[in-house]
Amino acid sequence: MLVVSGSRRQRAARDRMAGAASEYAALGWPCFPGAHPPAGGDRACSCDRLGCPDPGAHPVSAAWALEASVDPAVIKRWWAERPRANIILPTGRVFDVFDIPAAAGERALERIGRDGLPVGPVASVGGERHLFFVGTRGAPADEDEWWSCHLDTSPETVTETPGMRWHCRESYVVAPPSLLPRGRDVGWLRAPDGGGLPDPLRLLEVLADSCEALSEGP
Repeated sequence: MLVVSGSRRQRAARDRMAGAASEYAALGWPCFPGAHPPAGGDRACSCDRLGCPDPGAHPVSAAWALEASVDPAVIKRWWAERPRANIILPTGRVFDVFDIPAAAGERALERIGRDGLPVGPVASVGGERHLFFVGTRGAPADEDEWWSCHLDTSPETVTETPGMRWHCRESYVVAPPSLLPRGRDVGWLRAPDGGGLPDPLRLLEVLADSCEALSEGP
């Protein structure tokens, strides 16, 4: 009985991942399969890279930028082939994402609610980071404004906004209900509802202030 119950839970989790990818595609959000924590063993990531720097939170192929799709048939086939795959959402197409420490995200949400500012979908990554989905600004003329990928931008190097990462073109985020190592997951704090996304510059000051306040302590 325990084996059957466990099997049902695993199947439900896989169906949930495929269903979520289909829902994102229906919103017009391109998706791509991501790596995931292996079912057994002592490895943190399903990829074959020794010491993976971002376990369970990266695409399964370097071709993700070209192949990410909203085609329902493609989405169905991908998750039939990789039912445990996490969900990768490319940024800089339909939306950009501000990625900040969870504590700063909580501060920001409090201020956003207090000041009545516009806010779009917000996700929590393992309880460690908050992802704020905003409208994309595409390809700006001033390249200095942009940080192309969180893998290239560590908090220590962003002195103006400690801990903030701005995912735009050529970047991606891992989306709910993806699973991460050590029993963590990615979940929505504010799920997408198909509505419009806020201008990134409307939220940038609030998020930056929250990150700076966090770095300064209580």
